[in-house]
Amino acid sequence: MDRIQHKFVKVGDALNLHVAEIGTGQDAVVFLHGFPEIWYSWRHQMIALADAGFRAIAFDYRGYGLSDPPPQPDKTTWSDILNDLLHLLQALALPKVFLVGKDFGARPAYLFSILHPERVLGVVTLGAPYVPPGSYGYHKFLPEGFYISRWQEPGRAEADFGRFDAKTIVRNIYILFSRSEIPIANENQEIMDLVEPDTPLPSWFTEEDLATYGALYEKSGFQTALQMPYRSIGEVFNLPDPVVKVPVFLITSGKDYALKFPGIEDLTKGEKAKEHVPNLEVTFIPEGTHFVQEQFPAQVNQLILDFFAKHT
Repeated sequence: MDRIQHKFVKVGDALNLHVAEIGTGQDAVVFLHGFPEIWYSWRHQMIALADAGFRAIAFDYRGYGLSDPPPQPDKTTWSDILNDLLHLLQALALPKVFLVGKDFGARPAYLFSILHPERVLGVVTLGAPYVPPGSYGYHKFLPEGFYISRWQEPGRAEADFGRFDAKTIVRNIYILFSRSEIPIANENQEIMDLVEPDTPLPSWFTEEDLATYGALYEKSGFQTALQMPYRSIGEVFNLPDPVVKVPVFLITSGKDYALKFPGIEDLTKGEKAKEHVPNLEVTFIPEGTHFVQEQFPAQVNQLILDFFAKHT
């Protein structure tokens, strides 16, 4: 881990983004994290790709980890993330890159490849198929206690999270999201209460990992993280052509609860998946969970490298 270098890069609106980087290869890869993740969630992939000759870069989104918070966290949008990504590529003199995104980090990867196809060699996403604009409505088909619906409600998650320190919040969410069932609370129950205090961490997630995440979220808090992605899901994108034309590799996992969202599995296979992503390749890891890149790093690393080899 000591081989990974850290710096801050100023983006367009004068925010400093924390950037982790390793490798000096000509072909570059930019990783886009999910929640409750941070640059650190890509640690295994960054080292493996650098050893294979790539330049691997992961950054904390604005308001996450060591990056500066935006002036108005509750106004953060997906467009901000897309603009930050563009400015980051410009600042690092990267004309064209591979994008690797997980969880909600897949969405900016897809959208950026539509808006700036000349800058994208290919896209790899973990667990999150391309959802065409206007199709984010699965929460309407799930109970009121669905975690995304709860976290979209102003003040609800703040009160829930406010009972715990950052490390405990990350711990609880990692345990919850590692399960194969969608996190849904009862009417008089909060999301944090779905995890008992004595529940062990997943076997592949160490106390040291948890301490790293806890310290980073202790610094940033969760204000921006609740806004982006959960309270910005409905943002409208006026795309002239909502088709992802670059090569895409989707890695799905058999025990990832997100595949149970209404309509999501249909977007991972068959003609419906190819309708908006014509150059799509899909693979399936039966025992994989929502955090498959941390759970089975060697397998995921090899899959990514095999895909890159076809497109470099």
